[in-house]
Amino acid sequence: MPYVDIKLIEGVFSEDEIKKLIKDVTDVVVSFMGENLRSYTVVTVQEVKSGSWGVGGQAIGLEEVRAMQAGSTKKAEEF
Repeated sequence: MPYVDIKLIEGVFSEDEIKKLIKDVTDVVVSFMGENLRSYTVVTVQEVKSGSWGVGGQAIGLEEVRAMQAGSTKKAEEF
């Protein structure tokens, strides 16, 4: 049974976006492993509290992710 676990910073994506993410990830897994495994494919999304996520030794949160989504070229340690 395929199992995909995705962790995101809390508040980055809406409930509808997370539902779409689950569907799209399932579709990708099925495209590789076959349609017969769709009903056995598990995708979980866990939201991590803002500020409890570290990249490059630096804690980042929702504000930093929003800057990245907006196209910031800063590296995690520059925030």
